[in-house]
Amino acid sequence: MEATATQQAAPPPRLRERYEQEILPELTKKFGYTTPMQAPQLIKITLNMGLGTEKQDKKSFESAQEQLALIAGQHPNVRRARKSIASFKLREGMPVGVSATLRRAKMWEFLDRLTSIAVPRIRDFRGLNPRSFDGRGNYSMGVKEQLIFPEIDYDSVDVVRGLDITITTSAETDLEAFELLLALGMPFSQEGRPGQEAREAAKAEEEEEQRKEEARRKAEIEQAALEQLKEENPEAYAKPESEDEGEGEDAAEGGNDEAEGSADQEKDSDG
Repeated sequence: MEATATQQAAPPPRLRERYEQEILPELTKKFGYTTPMQAPQLIKITLNMGLGTEKQDKKSFESAQEQLALIAGQHPNVRRARKSIASFKLREGMPVGVSATLRRAKMWEFLDRLTSIAVPRIRDFRGLNPRSFDGRGNYSMGVKEQLIFPEIDYDSVDVVRGLDITITTSAETDLEAFELLLALGMPFSQEGRPGQEAREAAKAEEEEEQRKEEARRKAEIEQAALEQLKEENPEAYAKPESEDEGEGEDAAEGGNDEAEGSADQEKDSDG
C-alpha cells in the first residue's frame, strides 16, 4: 500500500528544485545573507480577470470562470462589487471579476509555464517591464490576451480577455525581488532594471580606474626604456656642464657689452 502511494505521489515542481539547489545559494552569496532563510522566496501568485461589460451576461461570466480555472489549475473565486455605482450600472453584490490565488506546488508550476511557454507567445514581445515592482518586493504584470496560455483552446474562445498577474515575494527591496525573479526565468528588458544606475556608475568608475592603471603602466614602461637607453649609451644623455657654463659666461659678457654701448650712445646724444 505504501509503495502504491509513493508511486502515485506527484513529483516536486522542477522550478522549486532549481530554486533550492541553485538560486538560493547564489542569492545568499550575492547579498551576503547570514542564513539562507533571509533570502527572498515566492509566497503566492494572484490572478485577476475583470469582466467589464460581461458582468451582466451569465454565459460570458461562466466562460471567464472556466478559462481562468484552466489557466490557474484550480477553481477561481468570484469578486463582487462592494457598493453600487449608478454611472457604471453597478449594484452592490454584482460579480465584477474572478480571481485565483496560487500557493506552494501550483504556484511554482504556474510560474514555470508562464516563463517558459506563455510569455514567449506574446506578440512583439520585447521583455517584461522591470519598473512594475511596488517598492516592497512584489511584481505585477498585465496580459492582454488569455490565448497566450496553451490551456486555452482558440476555437472555444468567445471573447478575448486579459488578466493581471501579481507575484508576491518575501523580499524587502525591489532589487532583491528582481534578482529572484530574474534567476527564476522572468525575461525582463534591459532598460529600467532596479539598481541599474548604481551598476552603471560602478562600471564607469571601474573603467576609469582601468584607464588610469593602463596610463600608469605605460608611463612606467616608457621610463624603464629611457633608463635602459641611458645605461647603454650614457654619453648621449650626459649634460655638457662645462660648455653650458662657458656659453652662460659669454652670454653674460655680451650682455654687459651691449649695456655699456647703449649707455655711451645715450651720453653722446646728450652731449
